Amino acid sequence: MGRQIATTDRVQRDDLLAFLRPRHHHVLITTRRDGRPQVSPVSGGIDDQGRIVIATYPQRAKVANLRRDPAATVLALSDDWDGAWVQVDGTAEVIDLPDALEPLVDYFRAISGEHPDWNEYRQAMVDQGKCLVRITIEDWGPIATGGFPPELAEDD
Repeated sequence: MGRQIATTDRVQRDDLLAFLRPRHHHVLITTRRDGRPQVSPVSGGIDDQGRIVIATYPQRAKVANLRRDPAATVLALSDDWDGAWVQVDGTAEVIDLPDALEPLVDYFRAISGEHPDWNEYRQAMVDQGKCLVRITIEDWGPIATGGFPPELAEDD
């Protein structure tokens, strides 16, 4: 049996968004004040305008970093560890309450669909003091999978 060959597939924006929509396990990379990366596991979705959306708290390091430097990188992973992934780069904006309330509804819909009680959800977002990070996608790498280089994939 042959070894799995690593893949890197360059895709257009529509195909990228189709890849991202069902994948909600993201790693958000922002830049600390000293220039080193800040890495945060997050749940992300894609809004109707094709932006990555992440709900979080305004006190988090990632938010402070993005307010200072809006450059953001997201690694979107498949549910399976061996599944495909893609790196996306863009510019983030942080939206605070009360302006974040309806975008937070859109965030929930992008990840989980319809909520049984939207008034309850909105109140929970207010009570928790949530904010929304919205990343405009500017560049992306290939959709990739792990495996062997082709020259090593042959059976011995």
